[in-house]
Amino acid sequence: MTSADGTPVRVGVFGLLGSGNLGNDGSLEAVLGYLRAEHPDAVVDAFCGGPEAVTARFGIPATRMHWNRAEYRTASRLGAIASKGLGKLVDVFRTAAWVRRHDVVIVPGMGVLEATLPLRPWGFPYSLFLLCASGRLLGTRVALVSVGAAEIRNRPTRALVRRSARLAAYRSYRDAQSRDAMRAMGVDTSRDEVYPDLAFSLPTPAVSAPAETPGPVCLGVMDFHGGNDDRARADEIHRRYLDGTIRFVRTLVEEGRPVRLLTGDQCDLSVVAAILDAVESPLVTAAEPASLADLMNEMTAADTVVAVRYHNLICALKTGTPVLALCYAAKSDALMDGMGLGAYCHPAREVDADRLLEQFRDLEKHAAELRRTLAERNRIAAEQLGRQFSALTATLFPANDHDHTHDHTHDHAHVPRKAS
Repeated sequence: MTSADGTPVRVGVFGLLGSGNLGNDGSLEAVLGYLRAEHPDAVVDAFCGGPEAVTARFGIPATRMHWNRAEYRTASRLGAIASKGLGKLVDVFRTAAWVRRHDVVIVPGMGVLEATLPLRPWGFPYSLFLLCASGRLLGTRVALVSVGAAEIRNRPTRALVRRSARLAAYRSYRDAQSRDAMRAMGVDTSRDEVYPDLAFSLPTPAVSAPAETPGPVCLGVMDFHGGNDDRARADEIHRRYLDGTIRFVRTLVEEGRPVRLLTGDQCDLSVVAAILDAVESPLVTAAEPASLADLMNEMTAADTVVAVRYHNLICALKTGTPVLALCYAAKSDALMDGMGLGAYCHPAREVDADRLLEQFRDLEKHAAELRRTLAERNRIAAEQLGRQFSALTATLFPANDHDHTHDHTHDHAHVPRKAS
């Protein structure tokens, strides 16, 4: 698609992309797939956490989100603190300059309006606010597409997230409770829609028929220490989660079941190492997935999945593999309930190995029935995401409505034909 003066529409994508989180990168892959199919002439680049990784994998130019390269390290020395403070100021101008060069900026999925994991207001919430404020001031449409949200107690974080949402030109949510949370925080959501998570639009690998004998169990792990409100007991939560998980794996191994450990972020490798160290058995192996496609390929070979991370759950659900969720936030419960597996949720903060095994056995007992349920729910999700992308096109790419006088000197790339 081209603008009124015949130049290609310039689309930016924004977020903690290329930083090792497979779910975030999967959301980007889904949006690039939509742009490739519906707007092949658009030129796209990213403003993100890991620009080198985004360019290497997706073939689009990318700019680092933060001037300060040590943004996500704790600053204790005076020089590091001063550098962080200076970075916050410099990022005001860097963000505005990047936004100004685009007609549209898309924030693809992710839990950008929540604080269910530890989060400081001057980190990502501040960056998102700079993006949305720049878009409003400079006439660039900013779209928050199928994002996650949750009510936030911390006042500075809550204020930044609420203001960012209000400044965006388009908002849609990945579940109804995200929309409810933004309404509760004072955002007018009367025109906002709810659609499935963007990852449901990714290609699904072929699924082989389940074997007659009990097959492997995929266990998606997480370096879990609770959320923003659990900082005081983070170590206790992590120890309980790890101990319960190890007991669960040990029981499966004693029954002769192969267990395949899966991650969703680079930080999860420490949990994999702890489990392998505690349960020394050739039946326990670990995969090194580099994408949601890799995760889905692992899960198609499994009888059942037990997982913590939100996008691990999505990969299992999308492949139609029965899954038991260790839930750390309401979004996981909502996802499982929406896909017809609401009975198979277990609290990640209070892992009880005996109860977990009981739920797991019930999951396996009803596996055939659950696979049929998932096939139908996936069909519905695909139809809903088709409507999401149509709505996005109508809102962000109206014909002959790109008459901004932006600077055209930025290095862009056409949407790659294939994201490897």
